[in-house]
Amino acid sequence: MKTVLTIVPVQEAYDDFLRRTLAKIPCGLARLIYLASMRDYNTGKYRHDGLAARFSAETAGEALEMVHREIFYAVAALPLSELVRQMQIYFESSHEAQADLLRAWRRLEPYRIAIPLGVNATAAALFISNVKLALAVLPRLPEQPLSRPSAASPLR
Repeated sequence: MKTVLTIVPVQEAYDDFLRRTLAKIPCGLARLIYLASMRDYNTGKYRHDGLAARFSAETAGEALEMVHREIFYAVAALPLSELVRQMQIYFESSHEAQADLLRAWRRLEPYRIAIPLGVNATAAALFISNVKLALAVLPRLPEQPLSRPSAASPLR
C-alpha cells in the first residue's frame, strides 16, 4: 500500500531543511550543487538521513525535490554578474585551485546534474548557457575578496 503524503509534513520538512542545512551554505549555486548530490543518479530519488529520521524517507524526498526545484529556478534566473559571483564563492569554498575547477567544469560539465528532473526545458537550457558564459567570464576577472551573501536568505 502506497503512503499518501500530506502537505503539512512536507512543508515542515522543507522548512526544517532550509533552516538547519541550507542556511549554512553560502550561495544559491552551492545550494543547488549540494541538493543535486542528494539525488540518487539511478532512481532520481532524494535522500537525507536526518530529515528521514525526523519525518519519513518519502516526506524528506518530497521536501528535497521541492527545495531543489525552487533553488534551481532562482539560480537559473540570476543575472550573469551574480552567477559569476556565486561561482567564485562556490569555487573558493572547494579549496581547489580555480584553474583546475574551471578546466573540470568546462570538460565534464558537472553542473548539468544540478538540473532537477522534469523542469522546464527552456529554463534548463538557459541555466546551462549562463553557466557556460560564467565559466568564460570568471578567469578574466581580477581577483578580489568576495562579499558573501547572508546565510539567512535561503534562495540567494
